[in-house]
Amino acid sequence: MKDDISNKMIITAALTGASTTREQNPAIPHTAEEFGEEAKKCYEAGASIVHLHVRNPTTGLPEIDLEIIRAALANIKSKAPDLIINLSTAINTLATQEQRIAPVKNFKPPLASLNSNSMNFSIGDYKTGRVIKGGDNIFANDFKLVQAFAKEMKNVGTKPEIEIYDMGGMYNILFLNKQDGLFKQPLHFQFVFGVLGGIPFTMQNLALLTALLPPGSTWSVCGVAKQQFQAGICAAALGGHVRVGLEDNIRLISGELAKGSWEQVEWAVRLARITGRDVASPSETRELLRLRNKDISI
Repeated sequence: MKDDISNKMIITAALTGASTTREQNPAIPHTAEEFGEEAKKCYEAGASIVHLHVRNPTTGLPEIDLEIIRAALANIKSKAPDLIINLSTAINTLATQEQRIAPVKNFKPPLASLNSNSMNFSIGDYKTGRVIKGGDNIFANDFKLVQAFAKEMKNVGTKPEIEIYDMGGMYNILFLNKQDGLFKQPLHFQFVFGVLGGIPFTMQNLALLTALLPPGSTWSVCGVAKQQFQAGICAAALGGHVRVGLEDNIRLISGELAKGSWEQVEWAVRLARITGRDVASPSETRELLRLRNKDISI
C-alpha cells in the first residue's frame, strides 16, 4: 500500500531575499559556489525546496543577469540534485516586468513566486513608528502583471507559489481564479507575515486567510524576524507548510545570529516532529504540490 503523505510538512529555505545583507549576517551567499554549499546544507538538514534571489558575486546586490543566475542554479543542482528550486519574480524594485519574469521563461523552474498585489514594502522601527528603509518604495503588482506572469508560468509548466501579504492580495487571487484556465488547480499559497506594508502574524489573521482557501489548496507560511517562528509553529500544528531562511530572519529562535539558513531548517524539522508530523522529501513535496516531474532547465 502506498504511504499516506498528506500529514507530511514541506520545509522551504529562502537563502537571501532581495534586501538582507552580509552586514546583517555574514552567511548570506553571493557566489555560485556559496549558493551551492548553502543549498546543500539546507537539503541535508531537511529542506526540500530552496527559494532563490540570486546575488551578484561581486556587489552582493540582487541579480537580473541570466548567466549569473544560471551559474548559481547549476552549482545548486550539482551539489543537491534532488532539491526543488523556487525562483523569485520579485528580483528587486528596479527590475522591469520582463526582467522579473525572464528567469522563469528561461529556466522553467518547478515553482516560482507570484505576488498578488501592489503594496508599500518597507523596513521600519516598530518601537518608534519610523520607516528606516524603503519609505518611497511601492512593490508594483497590478492585475495586468499578475495575469501576465500567471500565463507565462503556465506556458512553461511552472507552478505559481502565490504570495499573500494581506487580505487584499488574497481577494485579488480569488477574483482572478474565476477565469477559466488562468491557474492550474489546485493552487498553492504562501502567507507572508510581518512586512511593513502588509499584515503582521496573528492567529486571527492566519485563520482569516486559511478560511478563504479554494478547495484542495496547499499553503505555507513565512514571517519576518520573530514572526517566522510564530507563524511556523501555528502552521505546523494546523497542517500547513513552513518557510525559513535568512531572507526573512537572520536569527535563531534563541536570538543568536544564525550560521546559515540550514540552522533554521533544523529548527523546522524539530518543529515538525513536535507537532506529530514527518518532513516531506523532495519527491513527496512534488506529489503534495502536484509539481511536474521535469526538473529546472539549465
